[in-house]
Amino acid sequence: MADISTLDPNILNADTDFEQNIIHDLWISLVSREASLLGRKEVLTGKAKFGILGDGKEVPQVAMARAFQKGDWRSGYYRDQTFALATEICGVKEYFAQLYADSDNDTQSKGRQMNAHFASPTIDKEGNWLDTTETYNSSSDVSCTAGQMSRALGIALASKKLRNLEDMKSVLTHTGNGNEISWCTIGDASTSEGAFWETINAAAVMQVPLLTVVWDDGYGISVPTELQTAKGSISKALEGFLIDDEGNGIRMYTVKGWDYAACVAIFEKAAAKMREDHVPALVHVQELTQPQGHSTSGSHERYKSADRLKWEKEHDCIELMGAWMIDNNIISEEKLVEMKFDAKKFAQEEKQSAWDNFINPVNDLKTSLFEIYESIRGSSSEVDKVIKGLESYLGPLFHNLTDSARHMRRALILSGLEVPSEITRFIDQSYDTAHDRYHTHLYSHSEKAALEIPVVHAEYSEESKKMNGYEILNTFFDMTLETRPEVIAFGEDVGQIGDVNQGFAGLQSKYGNERVFDAGIREWTIMGQAIGTAQRGLRPIAEIQYLDYLIYGLSPLMDDLCTLRYRSGGIQQSPAIIRTRGHRLEGIWHAGSPLGLMVNALRGMYVCAPRNMVQAAGMYNTLLQSDDPAIVIECLNGYRLKEVLPDNLLEFTVPLGVPEIMTDGTDITLVSYGSTLREAQKAVDMLEDADISVELIDAQTLLPFDLEGMIVNSLQKTNRILFVDEDIPGGATAYMMQQVLEEQGGYQYLDSKPQTLSAKEHRTPFGSDGDYFTKPHAIDVYEKVYAMMKESQPDMYL
Repeated sequence: MADISTLDPNILNADTDFEQNIIHDLWISLVSREASLLGRKEVLTGKAKFGILGDGKEVPQVAMARAFQKGDWRSGYYRDQTFALATEICGVKEYFAQLYADSDNDTQSKGRQMNAHFASPTIDKEGNWLDTTETYNSSSDVSCTAGQMSRALGIALASKKLRNLEDMKSVLTHTGNGNEISWCTIGDASTSEGAFWETINAAAVMQVPLLTVVWDDGYGISVPTELQTAKGSISKALEGFLIDDEGNGIRMYTVKGWDYAACVAIFEKAAAKMREDHVPALVHVQELTQPQGHSTSGSHERYKSADRLKWEKEHDCIELMGAWMIDNNIISEEKLVEMKFDAKKFAQEEKQSAWDNFINPVNDLKTSLFEIYESIRGSSSEVDKVIKGLESYLGPLFHNLTDSARHMRRALILSGLEVPSEITRFIDQSYDTAHDRYHTHLYSHSEKAALEIPVVHAEYSEESKKMNGYEILNTFFDMTLETRPEVIAFGEDVGQIGDVNQGFAGLQSKYGNERVFDAGIREWTIMGQAIGTAQRGLRPIAEIQYLDYLIYGLSPLMDDLCTLRYRSGGIQQSPAIIRTRGHRLEGIWHAGSPLGLMVNALRGMYVCAPRNMVQAAGMYNTLLQSDDPAIVIECLNGYRLKEVLPDNLLEFTVPLGVPEIMTDGTDITLVSYGSTLREAQKAVDMLEDADISVELIDAQTLLPFDLEGMIVNSLQKTNRILFVDEDIPGGATAYMMQQVLEEQGGYQYLDSKPQTLSAKEHRTPFGSDGDYFTKPHAIDVYEKVYAMMKESQPDMYL
């Protein structure tokens, strides 16, 4: 049996009576446990699809909530329901609304996430930042194990910047002054993920207020800790990170999760020290249990021994907390029994209320649909079959009603009967409702959305200077940092040397290493720094040194940044700007252009592929004014090409989703972007000698792509089209073709087979010979276009 600690009254920093605080924490724990038990039943009885529950973690979470202050942020995972209830980030009714995927009443994700994925509002319906200094804040959860770690690092980094940069603090009053802690919770098994180690290392190096809490129940689903973690303990495995006499490293604490008194003391101590000096810390909460196993998909009795199950029952944290309270005369046995009864009743009532809120509107719709069906009942056997099918449902959901109406329409048509307008209206209204519930908030809908930023054209004069491409960017970033105190820039080699291509050369010395700074070789957490700081209102420009290294940072971009606005139902945003450089240069890992991968993986952020550095600057201007996230791919081989500096460098904008016609033509439409566009321009000049008139179009952005249908308008004129890039075959060229021919209806204007020209399937070999025979060059484009023209008009071309 566990040794129950004695609580020191002085360790609780409470505004109300000491004993009442403890009783309140017990109440929250009891209610949370009942919610977990009911949640499992709702899944097993078919009312919900899946349940991930927080039982066994209640006591340390109410203790953690005591140290969590308004203005703090949680970046956690799906076991934190007790903490969410304690901080009122989520109520019991809302908890069940999410379990039922109730889009109208789930305040955490609009019915889009599994239960126990929490999010608090940080923006209003117009996209304006809310004041998060007076609220308990939770960044929207992801299910990917350890996926919350790097974002938590960014949230902590924002606090460091706000503490050290007065100018930034003055323009970001909604997000705090630097005293805010980023609390990151994670299951013990997920500490095996690389993102965990990368984040802990980065936090130790940067010294940011990241408080990582590890909930350790001994298992990762069925795999025990000894098969997950060196030394069988994450705190022992991390001992090399412990803070030394010079202040390098992190603080580390261990505590038994069933010991309420010790948990309160540890969390209060860890948080107080962190608010003072920003030294990161880790709290390893040990000896937790899972009374119902990992989730509703199976029983832990399959993989836990009888002795382990007996131990878990003896170490149930709520039972031990109750026993400790009785031993210390804080509560009587009778009162404890009464509280358990009341908690069960309260949770049941809240669950039933949530279910009624969810199902009653569906039942009303069902009644309305049956009223429509009554007018056509008996009109044919097919019609009656559909009616019987709907009648057989014991508890139809919204989609069942919509599906029934669609099948009824089919049955009527097959029977040669007229489809009543009420059925068509029912279907249309269902899809309007579904659109709002499930298809909104992938991108911003606010006035600050990237697609709403006004177009300001670049202006030039006789005094406009011609300079290298990197100097254009350097001038732009200099002016941006000077005028926008909320902007920070970081990445590998960005600080001291000003990035490998000199875009930030000299800017660290001018603006300080709090604004322009280096990062280690750790793409995942560089992306996390961008996500977390942008979520708090900073405007990070985060660099992935080469596009080839995107894969290391792809998971946080794809799973976190791209989905944030969507998965939170539009109550959170992170307008991070990711800067990288790519396309042709040298070798397998410095010549990548995987745009096909990107347009498929990064829906939810914009993908910009400027042809030169002036266009890149215009895109950065657009993005800095907007509240959408994006990635900008600068041309690796374009930094030393001469360009003319616009007179209105900080004001001009390049609209996203609007291609640019580079040359007018009548014979064929040629679409490209990025570095390949220059090869296409050379080919156009060569084709002119053959009397072939090419309309060359720069796509400029792949996400969004040609929103105004400029390319299909060109195709309507030329009736031929070729898409060129240096991705693999079937990559971004196939995507562009699908957009133009299918989405824009361009197929109807074709007189010749539409074609693509891309790089080879393999990576680009090192050396000029390998590049020449792998990537499309001007002569390749020339020959491809010439062959297309010859095929359509063989008498005109040799």
